[in-house]
Amino acid sequence: MNIYSTEERGVLLQAAHDAIEYGLQHQDEMHLGDISALPESLQQKRATFITLNVGEQLRGCIGSLEAYQPLIEDVAHNAFAAAFRDPRFPPLTKEEFAQVSIHISVLSEPVLMEFTSEEDLVQQLRPNVDGLILSEGMHKGTFLPAVWDSLSDPKQFLSHLKMKAGLPTDYWSDTLTVERYTAETIE
Repeated sequence: MNIYSTEERGVLLQAAHDAIEYGLQHQDEMHLGDISALPESLQQKRATFITLNVGEQLRGCIGSLEAYQPLIEDVAHNAFAAAFRDPRFPPLTKEEFAQVSIHISVLSEPVLMEFTSEEDLVQQLRPNVDGLILSEGMHKGTFLPAVWDSLSDPKQFLSHLKMKAGLPTDYWSDTLTVERYTAETIE
């Protein structure tokens, strides 16, 4: 079920596109200015991730886990960051921009999961639905629901998330926390 209308989805994709284009032209982040004329749904505080692909290859992915600014501003900010500030990649080039596909994930509010063991946690996971935030002390990592496309086994999904958080794949402790969220994908 889509929360956002076709028109709202178009506005968000255009904001992401414009933020990247502005970054290419000015080597700086675009500021949206007055957003009061936009639909209320685009002004609500929401957390987003922007994923950029060139062909089937990841080209950048940056986002927010906590909602702290209006949705339209979070999209523009994270699109710029995914294109130019993802430490895994050099800044996006004009040639790549012509081929890039933009994927926006609008996150729901994360909910703390309760489980008694790793097996219990794995049993509760909902493939292709859940995004997860795993935290243990200073270690933290997240996988968007879209990651299920490449890691469809719940046990494998969890072990790769542990690695992303900087923990061994077989790590377990009673202080480990996991939050789940869903995401509406706009592409």
